[in-house]
Amino acid sequence: MAQAKSMAQNKNTKTTATKKLTASEEVLKKEIVGKVNRHFGKVMEDATPHMVYTACALTVRDRIMEKWAVSHQTVKKMGAKKLYYLSFEFLMGRLLCTNILNLMQTEEYQHVLNDLGYSLPEIAELENDAGLGNGGLGRLAACFIDSLTTLDLPAYGCTIRYEYGLFRQKIVDGYQTELPDSWLDNGNAWEIARPEETVEVKFGGEVYTDWVDGKFTCRYNNSHTILAMPYDVPLCGYDSKIVNKLRLWSSKSPDHMNMQEFNSGNYVRAVEEKELAEVISKVLYPEDNHTEGKELRLKQQYFLVSATLQWILKEFENRNGQDWSKLPDKVVIHINDTHPTMAIPEMMRLLMDEKGLGWDEAWDIVTHVFAYTNHTVMSEALEKWPLDMFRKILPRVYMIVEEMNRRLMIRLNEVYPNDSAKHKYMAIISDNQIFMANMCLASCFAVNGVSKLHTDILKQDIFADYYNMNNDHFYAITNGITFRRWIANCNPELTELISSKIGKNWIKDASELSKLKKYAKDPAFKKQFAEIKRNNKVRLAQYIKEHNDIVVNPDSIFDVQCKRLHEYKRQMMNVLHILAEYNRIIEDNVYAENYYPKTYIFGAKAAPGYKRAKLIIKLINSVGDMINNDPRVKDKIKVVFLENYSVSIAEKLIIAADISEQISTAGKEASGTGNMKFMLNGALTIGTLDGANVEMLEQVGEDNIYIFGLKADEVAARVKYAGTDEVKNIYSSNASLRHALEQLVDGSIVPGSNQMFRDLYQTLLFGDYGFPDTYMVIRDFEEYMKTQEKMSADYQDRDKWIEKAILNTASAGFFSSDRTIEDYNKNIWHLTPIK
Repeated sequence: MAQAKSMAQNKNTKTTATKKLTASEEVLKKEIVGKVNRHFGKVMEDATPHMVYTACALTVRDRIMEKWAVSHQTVKKMGAKKLYYLSFEFLMGRLLCTNILNLMQTEEYQHVLNDLGYSLPEIAELENDAGLGNGGLGRLAACFIDSLTTLDLPAYGCTIRYEYGLFRQKIVDGYQTELPDSWLDNGNAWEIARPEETVEVKFGGEVYTDWVDGKFTCRYNNSHTILAMPYDVPLCGYDSKIVNKLRLWSSKSPDHMNMQEFNSGNYVRAVEEKELAEVISKVLYPEDNHTEGKELRLKQQYFLVSATLQWILKEFENRNGQDWSKLPDKVVIHINDTHPTMAIPEMMRLLMDEKGLGWDEAWDIVTHVFAYTNHTVMSEALEKWPLDMFRKILPRVYMIVEEMNRRLMIRLNEVYPNDSAKHKYMAIISDNQIFMANMCLASCFAVNGVSKLHTDILKQDIFADYYNMNNDHFYAITNGITFRRWIANCNPELTELISSKIGKNWIKDASELSKLKKYAKDPAFKKQFAEIKRNNKVRLAQYIKEHNDIVVNPDSIFDVQCKRLHEYKRQMMNVLHILAEYNRIIEDNVYAENYYPKTYIFGAKAAPGYKRAKLIIKLINSVGDMINNDPRVKDKIKVVFLENYSVSIAEKLIIAADISEQISTAGKEASGTGNMKFMLNGALTIGTLDGANVEMLEQVGEDNIYIFGLKADEVAARVKYAGTDEVKNIYSSNASLRHALEQLVDGSIVPGSNQMFRDLYQTLLFGDYGFPDTYMVIRDFEEYMKTQEKMSADYQDRDKWIEKAILNTASAGFFSSDRTIEDYNKNIWHLTPIK
C-alpha cells in the first residue's frame, strides 16, 4: 500500500523515456489508456498505480485470449490427447511480467510504461501473489504448466480457487503469527468466470443400490449438495503456439440467503448454510489437528476431484461420443502427490453410476488413465484417512474403495501368498484407515519419484513390495524449474549478459547454457558476472533495510536458506553453526580478525500446528536479535529472517545469494527445486547428498559444490539403533557444538529465559522416543562446520569463486522443467505437440 501511494505521489516527477515510441508501442499505449478510461472511468492523470497495473494486465490478457481462441480450435480439430494435472497447489507467483515475457513483449511494455511515467517492475510489484500454494509442490506444478505450454503440449492444471492462501506470516516478538492471506482483495485480472460450467458435488447421506433391468443403480438420500463453479486462468508459454489454462474451482451454495430467517431478524442464521457450503474453497490447508479440520480437508479433496472429473468426462463425451474405451487414448490424468487420489474411485463411480459401465470395464479404463507422482517419503505426505469419517462424508465412494481393497487382497495373496504382514502393509484399507498412497500404487499405470535417489528409495524401501509386483510402472524423473521465471524474469541483467555471449535460444533450449562454460575464465565476462551479482545483493540489502530495519553489507557473503520450515530440512543445524561462529568471534581474536563477514538470511513458513518448527523460527529471530545488536562482533555476522516468504520474495533473494543451503538429512528430501534456482543464478551449494543435490554434483563437478555429511544409507543404518552413546561422544568432544547447545538452555540467547528453547535441546540430545538426534544434526555438525570454513576461505579468492559461480550457471541446463516435461511425456503421458 505504501509503495502504491509513493508511486502515485511521484509518477509525475519520474524521468520519462526519451526514446520515441514505435507504431506498435503507440497502439499499446492507447490500449492501456483506453482500459483506464473504460474500466475505471478515469483519465491517466487521475489513475492510481493499481488502476494502471490492472489496465496493463487486461491488455496482456486480451493478447492471450486472442491466441487462446485459435489454440482452442486447433486442439479441438486435431482431437489431441490432453493432460489434466491435478494438484492441490499451484504457486504461480505474479503473472504480469511472466506473461509479457512469454509473449515476447517485455521491451514494448517497458517503453510504454516509461512514457506514461511508470516502470514495469514497479507496476508488477502491485500484483498480489496468488495464494494457491505453499512451497515446492505448488511451485513445481506452476513450472510444469509453463513448460507444457512452451512445448506446445495440450494440458490443463486443476486446483481449488482458495479465497485465502495458506496464511500471511507476521513475525511478532520473534514468533510466527498467522494472518489471513486475502490475495483476492483487489480482484484477479487473469481469471475468467465460467458459471455456465458449474457442476454439483454431493456429500454425506445414505446410498441405496439396486439392479433395475439388469443394470446397477444408486440412489442418494439426504445428501448435501455443493456447487463447484470454475474460473479459468489462460496460460501462455514462451514463444508458444498454444495457450493452456489453469482451472480453479470455487464452492457455492445451491441455496441463496434464507429470506424468512433474515426478515425475522436472524441475520446470521439466514446466511449460515451459504457460508458453510462456501467454506470448502475458503482456505488452503485448513489446520487439521481437530476433527472439523480433518473433515474440511477431506471435503476439499473430494470437491476438487469430483468437479474436475465431471468436467473431463463431459468434454470427452462432447468430442468423442460415448465410446468410453477411447478415454485412455484422449485423456491422461496426473495425480500430483496424494491429495487428489480420490479421483481414482470417483472416476469409477462416474463411469459405473452415471455412464452405465460395469466394474471390469471401468477398472480397465481407470488403470490406463491415472499416473501418480510421489514427492516425499515423509509420513505427512503418505496420507491416510479415518475409515468412519471417510464413510460418513463419502458413502458411495467408500463402497468403491472397499471393493478396490477386496480385489487388491485377492491379487496380493496370489503374488505374496500367506504373507499377512505384507498384505496389511500394502492394503488400501487397514487398521480402520484408508491409505491414499497404496490406492495410487494399486491403480495407476505409472508411478514416479522426483530424483534418482528418491526413486531408488521408493523402489528399495518405501514401495519395494509394489515395485517387485509392478516394476515396469516405476520411473525416475528428476524435477526441474522454468528458466523463464527463475532467471529471465527475475534476473534480467544476468539474462542479458548470457544472451550477449551465446544468443537467446537457451531460454527455450536450456542445454545451450553449457556454451557458457568457455567464458568461466574470461576476465571481462567474470567482471560483468560479479557486478551483476553485487547489484542484486545491493537491491536485496535495500529490501532488508526497508522491511527488517537491519543494515547488511552487500560485500559480505550472503548465505541463504529459504524453504518450508521442517526439522528434516535442518534450519536447526544452520542456526547452531551461526551460534558457534558468533562464540568463536567473541572468544578468539585471531579467528575474529580472519573471519570474512557473512549475512545469514532465512525465509520460511511453519505449519500453524507444527510447534517445534515455530519454535525454531523464534530461535532464529532471537539469535538474530542477540548477534545483530552485539557491538563485539563488529558487523561480522548479521542474521535476517524475511517474513512471509513467497515467490516474489524468492525472486529477490535467490538472485542475490552467494551460498545456497541445501542441508536436509540425507534420504529425506525427495528432490528440491530451490537448489536448482540458486544454482542457475550463480550461487554455490553447500549440501548433503540428498534429493537432486546428487544430480547437481554430477552436473557441476565436485570442485564447484560443497558436499558434506552422512549419506542416505548411513542415516538409515543409524536409525536402526538408538545411538545414544554416539551422540554423547560427539557432544563431549566438540566444544563449539556443546557451547551452542548449552546456549539453548542457559538463558544467554533470551536473557532471563532458560526454558524457552529446552524442547529443541531435549530432542537433539535425548529424542522424543529415546532416539536422540533424529535428523542427524549433531552427527553432521562437525563436518558442516568444516565445510563452511572451507567455503568462506574459498570465497575470498574472488576470481576463483566467480569462475565456480559461472560454471554452476552453465551446468544448470539439465534442471530445466522443459527437460522434466519431455521425460514425463516420453515415459508416461505420450502427448502430441500441437502444430
